[in-house]
Amino acid sequence: MTDVVREGALQARLPVRELARACVDACARAAAELGARRAGFDAVPDVWVDDGAVATAFTSERHLLINGRAPVNFAPLSRFWRTADGWVRTHANYPHHRELLLKVMGPADSLEAAFAERSALEVEEAVYAAGGLAVALRTPEEWAAHEQAVELAKRPLVERERLDSAPARVLAPIDATPLLPAAGLRVLDLTRVIAGPVATRTLALLGADVLRIDPPHLPELPDQHADTGFGKRSATLDLAADRGAFEELLAVADVVVTGYRPGALDRFGLSAEALAERRPGIVVAQLSAWGAYGPWSERRGFDSLVQVATGIAAVEGSPEQPGALPAQALDHGTGYLLAAEVLRAVREQSYDGGSRCVRLALARTAQWLMEGVPDGSAGGIGGIGATGQEEAAGTVGQEGASGQVAQAAYDGPDAWLAETDSRIGRLRYARSPVSFVGGPVDWARPPGPWGADPARWA
Repeated sequence: MTDVVREGALQARLPVRELARACVDACARAAAELGARRAGFDAVPDVWVDDGAVATAFTSERHLLINGRAPVNFAPLSRFWRTADGWVRTHANYPHHRELLLKVMGPADSLEAAFAERSALEVEEAVYAAGGLAVALRTPEEWAAHEQAVELAKRPLVERERLDSAPARVLAPIDATPLLPAAGLRVLDLTRVIAGPVATRTLALLGADVLRIDPPHLPELPDQHADTGFGKRSATLDLAADRGAFEELLAVADVVVTGYRPGALDRFGLSAEALAERRPGIVVAQLSAWGAYGPWSERRGFDSLVQVATGIAAVEGSPEQPGALPAQALDHGTGYLLAAEVLRAVREQSYDGGSRCVRLALARTAQWLMEGVPDGSAGGIGGIGATGQEEAAGTVGQEGASGQVAQAAYDGPDAWLAETDSRIGRLRYARSPVSFVGGPVDWARPPGPWGADPARWA
């Protein structure tokens, strides 16, 4: 591995640059290892982690231009509000979340007064009870004492589970240039917003056939969809009304990635256990905001809200004037970790078989960041806290990549931006930071309009 450290990228009080680098490195290593396995290499290709590329990719939504127009990343009501005893942050990017917030707090033109009259915890509970999104600012100490944080602390950064004894996966050899470790894998993408789509966008870069499925009644924000839609196709499907069509997709899927609240898709037979029963050998990757356990497990959440709850906002600013990370690093970082875990599970299946489930949570990634992201952890993420019958990373197959560290100045994002034409217009976008010798440098296709593709495999 060659790790190019560029000073000036992702500056923060917390080690966000180290977290970003570690997550991208874990993904690049997993890709290189799977590529070596499929190509029959004696050694794993070296990976390249460049802080400039990482910083640009971790703020990809800010660099996107569509026909020269910059996207809107936060709606006006997605912000901090001062309460009677502190601060609350709301998330109202989606129209239905905005409506629920206003239902609880009153008209938009009188919100500041309405928040100022109530305590932060009162607002948090009232808005969540109505189905909206608001989180009270907590210090790290206050979060550590919270029951949800206590549950998170019991769990590893990455949870892994072997679900059955399905036969070993037979991986077709690959010899193409560029080396595409995920070539031939069919990935059902049931995710939204940033973290999950970043994971599946990365799998698409690496050669997977990624089909994103959304409910027709719940459109994605167009700019957000464009930023995370590279390499994929986007279709709509009502899982209740079109169950047969979905089962046809699932019957030949290799990977299912979900990003909805834990348990929200179980009624459609999409729990990890149900998927493995119908499709032995499947890899199930599950992402949540708060974790699949504890009192907040069923709550919706976004990166900005997790920063506020876990004490990050208090550290980056202060309890009197909260701040934020220089990027939605919990989303992006967890996304690259999720992609890494999918690649790792596929490689291990080629040796040991078994349907696999991997789980990550934004709040657990936040805890890892708050703990300091130990230096040198990039190559060891795969072995952190494995559960079930899993091996630690690096114990199966070829040896991992190694290399040296270089220094370079960070001169801004331009070197890692590219442009392309698409069905939605001329795009300027951030290239992927996942890089290894012989690997791809860009996606095979640009994003298209949300829901515009047929719900079938390529």
